[in-house]
Amino acid sequence: MSLEPIDIIIVIGYAVALIAIATLVSREKAGHKKDTEDYFLAGKALPWWAIGASLIAANISAEQIIGQSGQGFAVGLAIAAYEWQAAIVLLIVAKFFLPIFLKRGIFTMPQFLDQRYGHGIKTLMSVYWIALYTAVNLTTVLWLGGLAVTSVTGLPVFSAMTLLAMFAAAYSLYGGLKAVALTDIIQVVILIVGGAVITWIALGLVGGEAGAMAGFARVSEELPGHFKMILDNDHPAYGDLPGIWTLLGGLWVLHFSYWGFNQYIIQRALAAESLGEAQKGLVFAAALKLLIPVIVVVPGIAAVILAQQGQLDAGALDSSLCTSPGDPSTCGKADRTYGELMTLAPAGLRGLVFAALIAAVVSSLASMMNSISTIFTMDIYRSVKPEMSQRHYVGVGRITAFAAMAIALVLARPFIGGFESAFQTVQEYTGFIAPGVVAIFLLGFFWPRATTAGAYAVLLGSVLVSIALKLTLPDMPFVIRIWLVFLTCLGAGVGVSIVTSASAQNQPVVLNDINFATTKTFNIAAVLVTLTLIAIYAVYW
Repeated sequence: MSLEPIDIIIVIGYAVALIAIATLVSREKAGHKKDTEDYFLAGKALPWWAIGASLIAANISAEQIIGQSGQGFAVGLAIAAYEWQAAIVLLIVAKFFLPIFLKRGIFTMPQFLDQRYGHGIKTLMSVYWIALYTAVNLTTVLWLGGLAVTSVTGLPVFSAMTLLAMFAAAYSLYGGLKAVALTDIIQVVILIVGGAVITWIALGLVGGEAGAMAGFARVSEELPGHFKMILDNDHPAYGDLPGIWTLLGGLWVLHFSYWGFNQYIIQRALAAESLGEAQKGLVFAAALKLLIPVIVVVPGIAAVILAQQGQLDAGALDSSLCTSPGDPSTCGKADRTYGELMTLAPAGLRGLVFAALIAAVVSSLASMMNSISTIFTMDIYRSVKPEMSQRHYVGVGRITAFAAMAIALVLARPFIGGFESAFQTVQEYTGFIAPGVVAIFLLGFFWPRATTAGAYAVLLGSVLVSIALKLTLPDMPFVIRIWLVFLTCLGAGVGVSIVTSASAQNQPVVLNDINFATTKTFNIAAVLVTLTLIAIYAVYW
């Protein structure tokens, strides 16, 4: 279903306003030129509300909205573990990791590794993160966003991806992180409001004249299997979400890798005006995380009944009902669920919901572009050309961001388009290195004896053991595999460090001058978030 004129006006108005605001907040005082701290860390002046909102806007992209909505249709509420467990991880990162990062005044995660393990580890991880963000993260967001735009507008998928890429570049390339973070406040508001509209419409159609609340009751009654957080081992999706192991296994490793050491996420906290502001921003993001499954996963579950009733094209969502299989952009893909749901919104509201989807996509694209440019410029390019001007480095950052987007646009369809679930695929293959990333940082933080040789053993072991387990035990759920690889990496890092001497470049993190205490407000908010999650799991176990 195409957009009506009122929808187009709303979307164009949103785009123009966003670019105008980004340009406004990016302006510098007369005589001042952007330096690297301005461009890559927003001048280290972000307040807590901007940090929290920007964290969620960067995180909730097409990968979450499209991918998790599709998994809500196919699996159910169990996929929400990726959102709700993240809230706990954010609290831990705020209390124990941020004080170390901010005390050391770092720009990037590779910079910390350079200080702790030396230049070789920094370069290796810089190359890895640039490749991951470009070939996996950017491509996934572009592809899934393009699918949803195609569902609503009828544009070819590549054309839709191109427009999304151009929009993200238009408002972020000039202003850097400041433009991205401050406009993310608008993006989050639109995202939540638009998501709530879709949820209300979907449940309202299920409930009929009785309304949305009755629709939720009906969905819960008719699809009880879709409201289980812990799946049985005979469930078709057990391989992706292996029951109790989602609570006890490698899903936590993925979370800590993503929220604690992922440049395009943690960069917002590194740009805080103080540690207290950064910690308040992360607890704010943790609270917002509790809402996300309501506006992303629940509509996907409601789509099951809507497809049964003929209000959605069942063949577009279920490959077993597809009448013209072959093209993943048009038929039989659960990842099309959110795009199909958008077509149910009436004129006007459809424009708002469409703007919310675009907000989620372009905010994540802009965040990833900025982080790629930060790592390349500050950790690789500056090492080769250390004497260049600040203006030169900012220019290199802009060129790098544009080049990364262009590469991702070319790679999106061949890399992501053929997978059944882009969301789960990205989680699995990110898990090849995530155990090593988490292990190398934890050892670097809290074990002074960790050496450079031990760090190399951790990173090499993460990839090799992951591949070995994937080939020899292909049916092992990847969440369990990641946990086993993580434990192996810790053991390898400790063992190799013990039998090797610390080199001159090893600089253990001194924790004596770091205050890990948090405020009363932070502690109360953390307890409330934790109790809420315990209640959710108790109800939907």
